[in-house]
Amino acid sequence: MVDVYESFEDMGLKDHLLRGVFSMGYERPSFIQSKAIVPFVEGNDVIAQAQSGTGKTATFSISMLQKINEDVRETQVIILSHTRELALQIKNVIESMSQYMKITINLSVGGTALRTNIDELKRRPHIIIGTPGRVLDMLSKEIIDKNTLKTLILDEADELLSTIFLNQIYDVFKLLPSDVQVGLYSATMTPDFFKLAAKFMRDPIKILVKTDELTLEGIKQYYIDLEKNDFKYETLCDLYSLISVSQSIIYCNSRRIVEILSRRLTNDDFSVAMIHGDMPQKERNKIMDDFRNGVNRVLISTDLLSRGIDIQQVSIVINYDVPQSVDNYIHRIGRSGRFGRKGTAINFITEYDKAKLVELEQYYSTQIEPLPELSQLNIS
Repeated sequence: MVDVYESFEDMGLKDHLLRGVFSMGYERPSFIQSKAIVPFVEGNDVIAQAQSGTGKTATFSISMLQKINEDVRETQVIILSHTRELALQIKNVIESMSQYMKITINLSVGGTALRTNIDELKRRPHIIIGTPGRVLDMLSKEIIDKNTLKTLILDEADELLSTIFLNQIYDVFKLLPSDVQVGLYSATMTPDFFKLAAKFMRDPIKILVKTDELTLEGIKQYYIDLEKNDFKYETLCDLYSLISVSQSIIYCNSRRIVEILSRRLTNDDFSVAMIHGDMPQKERNKIMDDFRNGVNRVLISTDLLSRGIDIQQVSIVINYDVPQSVDNYIHRIGRSGRFGRKGTAINFITEYDKAKLVELEQYYSTQIEPLPELSQLNIS
């Protein structure tokens, strides 16, 4: 049985960490924070299932900042994420949270200058946040001093333990001390996930949410019934005046569709931006900064942005293509309605997608309603 802590003060956090937590606007712990922080601080391996928008990043950030020895200049923590954007976001959160602490942080991701990265790592930052390929490279070349490492955290762990990254994660673990403490954090977890996790962890404490408790509360879900794919574009144009009022993300299932859709909308004088994983890192960073700052209000994306990226202002998500995996549905629409705010998800459904719509409703025990007339639609 895991204890529940109703306040951050009750967790016994360091004063200067507590000050950083409160300065970020956290007043009381979310559900996952109330249960997952203290077990990790006490030295346990932890598997924590936390829905998008419930403070997952803050959960592991507080946990490891509490454990770090600030007075010793050595690398103690590695945090891995599956995208560069998410790694940068984690770095920003930890920088804010540790602003009253003596903490040094390094970002080790592909697409950044290798020489600069190596120079920074040789200064032995307390925390390294990175993507598996770059971190593995630095460990293999002994640029990172593995002997001082105490903690490894995998964010969006189900993605990191998937086929694409699994071999790299295996290789990272082989290079780490055998007694490294491990934290795995994700919104979705499958039976295969737990089998893989067992290879890396020692009797982990599991803080899980049942599938039927993966709440979509606060998110109004609608679908538009379209006979065929050809009608999607015209329908999106009809919706543009609605979605451009506030920040919106349009999800497509492939880079090709993202590019075609962006080009068509731009040619028809609609203001949109696009992002996908094959873009240069500098360009991706600029697009994300512009979107967060409201320069662009409508962003077309692949599932690159569906996991972990926190864009506070997003209130509408459109699934131009229904996600191929039911797990990705909650990751996508969780971009809206974060931390209790209200959000709206609109799904474009063709005849081919109707079975998937039923599957989504059954999997999440939810109701996805037909989209009402736009005049009746209340986007808050």
